Amino acid sequence: MNKAGQIASPVGGRQAQNINIHLPDSNIVYVNTQAPSLAPLFRSDTQALILASLFLSPERGFTTAELARRAKAPYASAHREVRRLVDAGLVQERPVGRALLLSARQDSAVFRPLSELLALTYGPEVVLTRVLGRISGISEAFIYGSYAARRTGVAGDAPVDSDVLVIGNPARSSIEEAVIEAERLLGREVNARIVSEQLWREGTDSFLESLRSQPLVPLAIGVDQDDSMGTGQS
Repeated sequence: MNKAGQIASPVGGRQAQNINIHLPDSNIVYVNTQAPSLAPLFRSDTQALILASLFLSPERGFTTAELARRAKAPYASAHREVRRLVDAGLVQERPVGRALLLSARQDSAVFRPLSELLALTYGPEVVLTRVLGRISGISEAFIYGSYAARRTGVAGDAPVDSDVLVIGNPARSSIEEAVIEAERLLGREVNARIVSEQLWREGTDSFLESLRSQPLVPLAIGVDQDDSMGTGQS
């Protein structure tokens, strides 16, 4: 290529012709992957959520499709992350029927420290999804407060507790038990507030109205809850 941005191309042994190549700026895609504010040690939220799903539930197996849904990521992105983890020896895979199940390697030297780090960072999202997903009567659930702010890119100190809004009509005793379990697994305080679907839809409550203008992290209640093993697309 010469200084004018032209390519010299020999044709049939004759003198080279100059071929002009023009790439409009609109056709060039610039990729900028920013480290997550919640835990900049990780490359992306997708990577961290896949790790959290695997390392905070090491006793069960997940398909790549399940991990993609839990991380709210395209299947192709989740597949790339999973392959990196398998190649690094952090995750193992085993065929079960037509599915290929993935689980964290508990014999890895980094299993315990990485699990502790994930529990402190992305743990609330993974653990609260799991413990609340077992309870009937919940239509939606969101994490709000400092965790949601960091998770959505708002800079600030690391969250020290987790605030969760539960929408529906679940048994209060079941929510209290779930909160106790979540606090035990996360090693931090968990605060749960229950509101009815009608009150959430109407938006007449001043607290809920204020909450709608703040960062919220939806929990995937009812999606791929704990089974003895994962199923579906590998």
